[in-house]
Amino acid sequence: MTDFAVQVQNLSKHFGSFHAVDGISFEVERGEIFGFLGPNGAGKSTTIRMLCGLLSPTSGSGQVAGLDIVTQSEAIKTRIGYMSQKFSLYDDLSVEENIQFYAGIYGVPARKYAERKKWILHMAGLEGREQSLTRDLSMGWKQRLALGTAIVHEPEILFLDEPTSGVDPVSRRQFWELIHEVAAGGVTVFVTTHFMDEAEHCQRLALIYKGKMVALGTPRELKLDFAGNSLADISVKPILKALELLIDHDLVIDAALFGTDLHVVVAEQAHGEPLMQMLADNGCEVSHLEWITPSLEDVFVGLIEREDRMGASV
Repeated sequence: MTDFAVQVQNLSKHFGSFHAVDGISFEVERGEIFGFLGPNGAGKSTTIRMLCGLLSPTSGSGQVAGLDIVTQSEAIKTRIGYMSQKFSLYDDLSVEENIQFYAGIYGVPARKYAERKKWILHMAGLEGREQSLTRDLSMGWKQRLALGTAIVHEPEILFLDEPTSGVDPVSRRQFWELIHEVAAGGVTVFVTTHFMDEAEHCQRLALIYKGKMVALGTPRELKLDFAGNSLADISVKPILKALELLIDHDLVIDAALFGTDLHVVVAEQAHGEPLMQMLADNGCEVSHLEWITPSLEDVFVGLIEREDRMGASV
C-alpha cells in the first residue's frame, strides 16, 4: 500500500479558455492534515471536486486512496468523506433523520448504525436534540453535525471544502479541535481554506493562486523561506505614498499594506536606515520601525504579489 493518501501529477481543469487549475502536482501522506490555501477563485474547490470524483480533469492524473480519479471515481466515493462550505444538510429533516439519511447513502451496516449515531451526537454536542429540525440549529451546531454525517461511514480520507465559512471564531476553533481528534484516529484530512489562522493548524500547506501551485511545505518551512529576507513593520504617513516609494526602491524586495502599517521585505536589516532616510527626504513621517518574524499572512501576501508582478512582466 502506498504511503500517500492523495497523489496528483500535472492536474489541470479548463473551462473553455479559463484555466481553473493549471498543471499542479503534490502528494498528501496518510494521516496528515493537509491545507490547501488560496484566495477565492484560486482553484481550490475545483481541485477538491476532481479529487472526490465529482469533476473530470482536462489533463493530468491523480490517485485518491490508491484509486484513479478518472477511471475509479465511483470507488473513490466509498472511501472518502466530503463536507462542503454549504454543509450539505437537509434543513427540513431532524438531526437524527440527517444522520440516518447519510448512513444509508454511505451504506453503513445496520449493526453499526446505533454506535455511529451515538458517536456523532456526542461529538456534535447534540445529545437530547435528536428530533430538532436542522434549520433551527446554530451555525456551529450545523457545522459539527455536517462533519459527523461526512464521516458516519468512517472514511480513510476526509475532504473539507472551506468548512468554516460564515462560522463565528469560537465555533471555528471548536471545529478545528474536532478535526484534530478525527486525524488522531488515523483519518487523512484535506482541507481548503483562505483563513491564515486555520492554515497554522495544518501539518503541511499548498498555496494555489490563479490555478497554479506557488508554494508547498510546513507552516514553519514557508515562514523560514520567507525569513531568508528581513521583514520590517513600519508606521508611516502618508502610508500610500510611502508604499509607492518603497515598492519602486532597489533595496526593497516586497512591500504591502498590513493593517495601519506597512510590511516591507529587504535583503538585510542594514537596508532599513537608508530606506527611512529616503522616506523622510520625500516628505513621509516614519514614527515606528520594528524587525519582526513573518506570519503566514506575510508569506501568503508576499507570494501572491510576487506572482502578480511576474504575470504583469510577461
